Amino acid sequence: MAKDSTFRNEFIQNACFRMDESLRMVTICLNKLDERVIWKKPNTSTNSIGNLILHLCGNITQYGIASLQGLDDNRNRDEEFETLSGYAKSELLQKLSETVETAKQSFSNAPDDELTKKRSVQGFEFSGIGNIVHVVEHFSYHTGQIALWTKILNNQDLGFYDGIDLTVKNED
Repeated sequence: MAKDSTFRNEFIQNACFRMDESLRMVTICLNKLDERVIWKKPNTSTNSIGNLILHLCGNITQYGIASLQGLDDNRNRDEEFETLSGYAKSELLQKLSETVETAKQSFSNAPDDELTKKRSVQGFEFSGIGNIVHVVEHFSYHTGQIALWTKILNNQDLGFYDGIDLTVKNED
């Protein structure tokens, strides 16, 4: 059982680290943007940063909180994309930060049987582990979109890894 516990702890720890990393990057992006561009859309087939953050909050809540905790699924996905304003960037960041923190607690507190239990979310069948993987990768995917849109708007490097030598080779 100790081996299972070690795997579980390592998995949850890394999932939470990745959530924090995406949040860190989104925060950097928001800090580099003027309030007036948060709801700007590059074109009619893409989303604003505000929409992406609302979408992330909805998705993280649906997959990483409600599903793992057996709570009612109250998500209104269409509203995440239909919203055109109403939140300042500080409010969006607070909403995202709180959602991420709640999800990390949900991951950490999920009993082993919830991590392996299959459930239907958005019509897809995933285990709790599958839901956590989805939340992490989905957050990362949209973080990349927010980063790209921020680079396009500001025409500057985001400095995500300033001070870190990313050319260091792997060690055995």
